[in-house]
Formats: sequence, C-alpha cells, structure tokens
Amino acid sequence: MAQAARELVERGVGKDALKEGDRLPAAKLLDANGKEVSLEALVAEGPLVINYYRGAWCPYCNLELRAYQQLLPEIEAAGGRLIAITPELPDNAVTASEKNALSFPVLSDVGLKLSEALGISFELPAALKDLYGKFGMALDKLNGEDRWRLPIPATYVVGRDGIIVKAHVDSDYRARMEPEEALKALHALQAKAA
Repeated sequence: MAQAARELVERGVGKDALKEGDRLPAAKLLDANGKEVSLEALVAEGPLVINYYRGAWCPYCNLELRAYQQLLPEIEAAGGRLIAITPELPDNAVTASEKNALSFPVLSDVGLKLSEALGISFELPAALKDLYGKFGMALDKLNGEDRWRLPIPATYVVGRDGIIVKAHVDSDYRARMEPEEALKALHALQAKAA
C-alpha cells in the first residue's frame, strides 16, 4: 500500500485538485435513503466542513470520521456544519455511519462526479486493483460502477459564498487534515462575519 501511495504521488494524482480560493462545484449527492441532496443548498445554509473519504473499508477514513464526530459540537458552535462524502452507494455509506456512530450526514457521490469536479478521483492501477481484490474489496460493487476508481481523501472548509477557505488534498491516503485545522478555519470565517 505504501508503494501504491508513492506511485500516486509520482503520477501527480491530485495536483489539479481544487484549493483555497476556488469555488466549490455544484453537485447532487444521495443521502442514506437514496434521496437527492444539493451541495449548493447545504453551503447556502452556512459554512460547511466537507470530509471526502474513500470508503467504510478504509481504517484511516474511519479514524478520521470518528475524530470529526468528537469535534462536532465545537464545529457547530463555530457556526459550521459537517458532512462526509463517499463514492460508495448509500447502503455502504450507512455502514460507515453506523460503524463510527456518526451524527452528521454521510452522503454518496455515486459515479464520483463530485470527486472528478474537485480533481481528486483516480483510476486504480492494475497492481492496486489486484491488491484490493485480494482483501475482498470490490470497489466496482461498493461504488456501483464498472470502473475501479477512488477519491484522494480530502477535506474542505467552505464559506456560505461557496468559496473554499481551507483545503487539504494529499495523494498519500494516510495524510489527513487535523480536525482542529478545520475548526480554526471556521473560527476565522466566524470572526470575519462579525
């Protein structure tokens, strides 16, 4: 897996990802019940912390989701909302939510349309596809598409105007934004609005 992470870095995966100052693209996502949710509508309600993770099968993602859950009261106190997004089908997103006792929405980006717009999706190389297959992770079935694609884990803090004020994208799936960094960005937005 470490070799695969190095290969993604060498290939430049994520180098064109959206960054601070960019506008968050419009997207339609699915909630746990398969109901469509507008990302634009969520942003319009107030600052948003978006945690885009690989899947319920990823231990790093689960640790990160639990860390954000612990910080949720502080995120809300800072005027923010928190959502997680996965490329997995809604049933699998429910699994992550239940496994990690999450009380924030976990939404599905079926077909990885949002991850493409964010510049964080990539096709798994054959060696990595084989490795995932050996572990019983059929990403094509988990994600509901005939391709083996994943997003680079990413975290975005987005203001009500749709502008990304904090972004973390790293092709090494082990490198993540500390939740406290997202909270600091929310506090900065809150101070700016005051």
